[in-house]
Amino acid sequence: GRRTQLLVGLPATSTVEENSAAGVSVYDFNVTLSPLASGGVAVLPTIVHSNPLTEAFDIESKGGLEYRVVTTGNPVLDYETMPKSFDLQIFVEDTTGRTDLNILTIQVINKNEHPVFRGNMAIQTVAIYVLERTPPERIYQVDAVDPENAKLKYSLLPATMPFSIRESGAIFSTKEFDYEKDPHCYVLNITVTDPDGLNSTKTVNINIININDERPYFITKQRTYRIPEEQSPGTVVANITAKDPDDEDSPSRLFYSIQSSDRYFSINPATGVLQVTGRIDRDALPLRLHSNISLIVRVEDGPSSDNVSEMEITIIIDDVNDNPPECNPSAFRKEVKENTTPGTFLVDLRNYCKDIDVDPSNNQFSFTGLSGFGSNNFALESTVSGRLVMTGTIDLENPANPGVEVYTLTVRVQDIAHPNYSSKYPFYISFDNIIYIYIRIKPVNEFFPVFSNLSYVFSVSEITKVGSSIGRVHATDKDWPPSVITYSIVAGAGTRDYTNIFWISPTKGDVRILARLDYETTQKHIFTVQASDKEKSTTASVTVNVLEVNDEEPVCSPSFYSLQIPVSLAVGTNINGFRIECQDRDSDPRSFRYFINEGNENSHFIFSPSAGSNTSHLILASRFDYESGLDTNWIYSLRVHITDDNLVSTRDKTTHVIKTGTVTLNIRVIPNPTTATTTTPGYTVVTKRENLYSASAWYVPFAITLGSLLLLGLLAYLGLLLRPRLRCPPAGKAHGTPLINAPEKKKPKKEVVVTMTKLNTVFDGEARDPVTGRMYEFNTQSGARRWKRCSEPLQPVLAMQVTSSATVKSGQGTDRAEAPRRKEPSEKRKELTAATKPPAKPSAGQSETLGQAELGLQKQKE
Repeated sequence: GRRTQLLVGLPATSTVEENSAAGVSVYDFNVTLSPLASGGVAVLPTIVHSNPLTEAFDIESKGGLEYRVVTTGNPVLDYETMPKSFDLQIFVEDTTGRTDLNILTIQVINKNEHPVFRGNMAIQTVAIYVLERTPPERIYQVDAVDPENAKLKYSLLPATMPFSIRESGAIFSTKEFDYEKDPHCYVLNITVTDPDGLNSTKTVNINIININDERPYFITKQRTYRIPEEQSPGTVVANITAKDPDDEDSPSRLFYSIQSSDRYFSINPATGVLQVTGRIDRDALPLRLHSNISLIVRVEDGPSSDNVSEMEITIIIDDVNDNPPECNPSAFRKEVKENTTPGTFLVDLRNYCKDIDVDPSNNQFSFTGLSGFGSNNFALESTVSGRLVMTGTIDLENPANPGVEVYTLTVRVQDIAHPNYSSKYPFYISFDNIIYIYIRIKPVNEFFPVFSNLSYVFSVSEITKVGSSIGRVHATDKDWPPSVITYSIVAGAGTRDYTNIFWISPTKGDVRILARLDYETTQKHIFTVQASDKEKSTTASVTVNVLEVNDEEPVCSPSFYSLQIPVSLAVGTNINGFRIECQDRDSDPRSFRYFINEGNENSHFIFSPSAGSNTSHLILASRFDYESGLDTNWIYSLRVHITDDNLVSTRDKTTHVIKTGTVTLNIRVIPNPTTATTTTPGYTVVTKRENLYSASAWYVPFAITLGSLLLLGLLAYLGLLLRPRLRCPPAGKAHGTPLINAPEKKKPKKEVVVTMTKLNTVFDGEARDPVTGRMYEFNTQSGARRWKRCSEPLQPVLAMQVTSSATVKSGQGTDRAEAPRRKEPSEKRKELTAATKPPAKPSAGQSETLGQAELGLQKQKE
């Protein structure tokens, strides 16, 4: 609506004092209404704005249409810190919609205020703490201000206090305080006043702090204490007390300690109670020499304080009878020979016993109570001396004696004085000691050992194994206890070949042999054995009869021999006049038997006589049959066994020891040699002479090398000449096996000389090879052979053989070569080349037949 004057008395200006409380009236005004405003005021007078903004004022109704402006106290008006004037815009509206807005200006009036304390003094009573012994100095700074910034004046009450305050507000102490003499607390009133006389007062409490500046002192007057030894740990000796002036009437906080090194006592650090902590033995060093113990007790009022006091106390240790007599050693061992004379002194016990109590009244003792089995043979001279003597005679061999060698005696060593101890020492049960005396009766060697026999005879087979037991000797000794008897051989028991042929067990008396017995050398051995108890000895004779046993085998000569016989040798012939002669050290010459154990295929050979003689001849028992294939071997290796059981009956052979000798014979069967020399041109025979040489000869390699080069050149030249005429290789193999076999190639180098001879061979017979089953042709005179071709009739042909004059170390002859068929001249040249090649090793199971051809060819050449 339109603007109408509703606020009566506005605009206006008013004043108010600073620091006015809430609700202080500042200004009154009225509100007028138009006649149409029957309903009154629609909007009460309201401060809608202020300049500057503030909430320090508000409008209250006085009743009706009267209103007033009052302070709110929030914030409190402060002339020094807030604006000095405020413009309040007051708005009002009646029920007809008319409004009015006017300004009320309020000016703040300055007012003189009381000084104000700041800091801790503004909010609490300040407590100041001052250490005693502190020199005069500033102890506090009072902080106060005047709201009007006027200069303030400080004062302190009561003035008699030992403190002062400066114009700056600094509080000083005026003396050095002693806690033990001066008051412990001072109360000061600090007043601050502005120039107009307005003031403010605060209280300050000053507390004097006690420091540890006084030395404690002992109040215990006693300095010497006496206690008996062996007090139990924890026993109270003294109660040491002290006082500290710093503590006044409060409980002392003192610390007690023992400064001197001591292992017997300890003091409670808080209470000062002195107690026993270790065993106190008056009889041991150092207390044995000095019975007084001095302690330095210290008291201090802090663990590391310099305020200390010390006091020396002396503790006297009294001796008590707390030790029994002791003997070292407590057991004695004495040795007495049997048959010792009565009255012999044995041991003085007092030399080994003592009582370590310091007081002479406590260290006296006596010897009593000699007891134990056999104690009637011993006695003590007196209870004081402790000398033990022998009163009887002991003979260990006496049948009345029980055979006891050791007597155990006991002697009691006892204190003379009554033990001076109370029930609080329960560990001292007995004040006596027991001595053990062991008397050993040493036997005397009174008797000689005695053998159970005066002489011993043992019969032993000569084949008994070395180390075998052959008998036992035994001896006894009448001494008690029975002596340990040792046995030894002291004479004999040796031969020319062995120093000791017998051995005897030192403890058991077993006799054993150390070397092989030989009946043929020695039939009886006699030696002497000794039994000894280390002091006395006795001897006995031992005879060992050696029993003969067939333990020698026949020895025959020759033991190895090689023979050659023609294939046509007549049955019953003594082969080459060969015989063997045998000997046996433990057998009759008639006890020999001869038999061939190995190699006698088809039983061609026998020995005659076969038994009953020490000489026997080799006889051909049956003819050889190579033509039918019955015989295939040309070399026989016979293993001949000769036994010595010919005279042993069949019943005794099962238990009789039979010995066997062995002879080895190598027999080569020679085919019949040929005697006819044909004039028909034939094949070429190559004769090789081989000379073995020593590897150490320097010239041999040179000669062999030169000869080999010449031979190779010759063979190459012959090969070139024969090559145009050769059409096929020579037939000499069947089923992969060569018919012509040559000796094995020797490792040592050989010098070879080749000669050429032309011979003719006529094959007039045929037979079947027993190994391969094939048919072959042969010459009945020379023995030369060749394989027969199935489509070829029997006809004379030429053959080529290779003969060697080198001696074969094994004793076997060279192999027989197959006779080739007639060939053309060119084929002959090829065979000649083949004949100069090294011969191949004969295969297993094939007959070595070159020997027959070799013999035939050699005869023809002759």
